[in-house]
Amino acid sequence: MPRMKALTNLTTKIYADGADKAGMLELYRNPLIKGLTTNPTLMRKAGISDYEGFARDLLQSVTEKPVSFEVFADEFEEMREQALRIRDWGRNVYVKIPVLNPRGESSIPLIRDLARDGVRLNITAIMTERQASEVIGVLERDVPAVVSIFAGRVSDTGRDPMATMRSARRMLDHLPHAELLWASVREVFNIFQADDAGCHIVTVPHDILRKAIEMCGRDLDELSLDTVRMFDRDAKSAGFTLVAVKPVVV
Repeated sequence: MPRMKALTNLTTKIYADGADKAGMLELYRNPLIKGLTTNPTLMRKAGISDYEGFARDLLQSVTEKPVSFEVFADEFEEMREQALRIRDWGRNVYVKIPVLNPRGESSIPLIRDLARDGVRLNITAIMTERQASEVIGVLERDVPAVVSIFAGRVSDTGRDPMATMRSARRMLDHLPHAELLWASVREVFNIFQADDAGCHIVTVPHDILRKAIEMCGRDLDELSLDTVRMFDRDAKSAGFTLVAVKPVVV
């Protein structure tokens, strides 16, 4: 079990994962946050309809820290075209390529070609050690890349992702510019698990980031008292009562 550290003492870099522009810019300005990620699902939930317009607008302010934008085509040739277009949006942009296309076909040939072309890649939706190994096997030594394993989704299936994360971290030892990313964080503790597994990066949703900033390192006795006081306050606000019943004497 990882020992508790302050967020500022983690070896793992924290990236903010979201698509709310105001929230992204707020977290971008926080020195604790080392980069940003987003994806089409988060952007749809945020009501974004103009993908490129949103990205280019964001990049007017996000100029120094890495930010990842994902391709969204079905066909590999179109994915390649989108990747090259996204690459040119900014020197700090990483292009997210899913490990499979929507038909379940492997993206490995595309990943190999883009890496050879010098595109900074973030390979996403990886779930297994085999997938991680295949991806790492086609990365270029001198081209920056991120290998994103969805540890949270793995955990959702009842499996412990730690062995996969540690194995993938070892596989990356020969690639000085490639980084392992713990994705799909579900709770604050996952941040510390990512650090314990040796991940270079952990992407954290905005709501969990705010909870982490507020809660990490809090004294547990104080937290216990605060919790009891919350129960007491809410019971009083609700006007709960229990009518005393006299015992029946037989």
